[in-house]
Amino acid sequence: MLKNVFLPAILLVLAYGFWMSPDFKEISSGVAIFLLGMLSMEQGFKAFSGGILERFLKNYTDKTYKSILFGVISTTFMQSSSLVSILTISFLGAGLIGLSQGIGIVFGANLGTTTGAWLVAALGLKVDIASYAMPMLVFGVIFIFQKSSSLKGVGYILTGLGFLFLGIHYMKEGFEAFKNIIDLSSYSVGGIKGLLIFTAMGVLATVIMQSSHASLVLIITALAAGQISYENALALAIGANIGTTVTAIIGSLSSNISGKRLAAAHLIFNASTGLIAIIFIYQLIYMVDFIALKLGIADDNYTIKLAIFHTIFNTLGVLLMLPFINKLVKVLETTFKEKPSKDDIGFDSVKYLNDSALEFPEASIGAIIMETKHLYENAFEIIAHGLNLKRSNITSSMDLDEVVKEHYSKKYIDIEKFYHHKIKDIYGEIIDFCTKAQSNANIQPEHVEQLYKLKIANRDMVEAIKDTKHLQKNIIKYSANPNKHIKEEYNNIKRNLAELLRHINTISISSEEDEIVLLISKAKVHTEKYDIIANGTLDNLIRNRLITNQMATSLMNDSTYAYNIRKNLIAMAEILFIDKSSDIKSLHEDMIISDSDVNLILDKKD
Repeated sequence: MLKNVFLPAILLVLAYGFWMSPDFKEISSGVAIFLLGMLSMEQGFKAFSGGILERFLKNYTDKTYKSILFGVISTTFMQSSSLVSILTISFLGAGLIGLSQGIGIVFGANLGTTTGAWLVAALGLKVDIASYAMPMLVFGVIFIFQKSSSLKGVGYILTGLGFLFLGIHYMKEGFEAFKNIIDLSSYSVGGIKGLLIFTAMGVLATVIMQSSHASLVLIITALAAGQISYENALALAIGANIGTTVTAIIGSLSSNISGKRLAAAHLIFNASTGLIAIIFIYQLIYMVDFIALKLGIADDNYTIKLAIFHTIFNTLGVLLMLPFINKLVKVLETTFKEKPSKDDIGFDSVKYLNDSALEFPEASIGAIIMETKHLYENAFEIIAHGLNLKRSNITSSMDLDEVVKEHYSKKYIDIEKFYHHKIKDIYGEIIDFCTKAQSNANIQPEHVEQLYKLKIANRDMVEAIKDTKHLQKNIIKYSANPNKHIKEEYNNIKRNLAELLRHINTISISSEEDEIVLLISKAKVHTEKYDIIANGTLDNLIRNRLITNQMATSLMNDSTYAYNIRKNLIAMAEILFIDKSSDIKSLHEDMIISDSDVNLILDKKD
């Protein structure tokens, strides 16, 4: 209801302003052109998704100071803390970075926004930037019409910069002309009352424009034209800082619980920083005057002093909040919790897939990889229990013969029910998400190939579960059969599959490249070795009348199911744990290792 009233009200106010003053029209056009420039720049930087920006975010934000540095640098270059916030929420939701890293980036992004104020105050108001805007727009549009995605990206960035410069020019000219008709500075309000009123106005302006950069430019140009007082401009800047959190909150709505935690951290940080600035406003003004004096800045150069103020209170906020990051993480994790399970088995749902990750190919692929690993955890549980084995025993160092002897249950579990509760919905969401990710305009051929492989890996897991369901009944039946030969063969099937699950579990948590390759190679060798049809075991049992014809038929069918389970799980592991590194993949392809070689090398490692 509020949304339906809000937009018409804004349009009516603008229409009235256009009718009353052509100079108001010029100011509004400047804001609109500036915002269009920011959208164009965001589009340009998204064209480079999957490139330097995402790899740097994923790999070089392991320390808090690195996260802050990334936030500063990326916001300085892109001149959009909103885009950095959305990018961070996407990667956090995909599980590619942790919450403390995300909070560090948000802190850095706030510092990065101060560079925009400096650029406008020190350059934008003193140079005829409109003359620079025109060539940028011309070259930018030419590049946009090229087929290369990289050239398109450069084109959007140049066009965006051109519009930013043009927007600043129109806002500056509009305020200069507007003061000849109406002196807005006469409406200034002093003291604490003015501080609170104009802070609220700064919040409102930023919420409407969805850009603290646009708000700051508007504030600086109005201040330069003398349309607002210096004290009121400081309050507006504080409000703009608080209002920018709305973009992160909106971006988190389509994210998972991790994205919502980050948006809450962003709100807490900016609100706390704003509150500190309001409480110590006079002390900060004194500090600004002292710094300006030391730097030789004129006492009436209020635009530069505003940039100094903006930098000081953002830096102060980071320094004050930095020691409390870990405590903030704990509070957010306690406050924002995952939804509990719905029944005895536990209805499971996706953890990492969210629409915000679809903005960036690298983030969407990361989300799918994490979700596929989540699906494998559920598949591991179902396959282990379907074989009547305890999952904790398989992942332990317990002797495999002992693992086989200790049953999970006296009766077989309902795999179909487990599948519907823990696999089906997640599997469907992954496939649907892959399809959406492939429709991203900035996706590269290598990303499409990776998405295809991930879909295959998920299919292989589902096939392994279905084969386990077929195998399950006879596993229960013959594991306790008086015939020691058939009992031994079914225990061998269980033992061999338990060994494979143990290897894959080791692979999933290993960071040793050679160990991953060796275990995969060993699993492949054993798959052929344990084929009882190919190795003659089944013929020997039938020829020597050690098992009945019925037993032989069951064993032949079940050995095929076991063979398929091994084959599908190995194929899945190769995609999920080997394809993640081109170095591991090339090493794996170059190695041809026999069973004895694998055992010898692994024994040496032990």
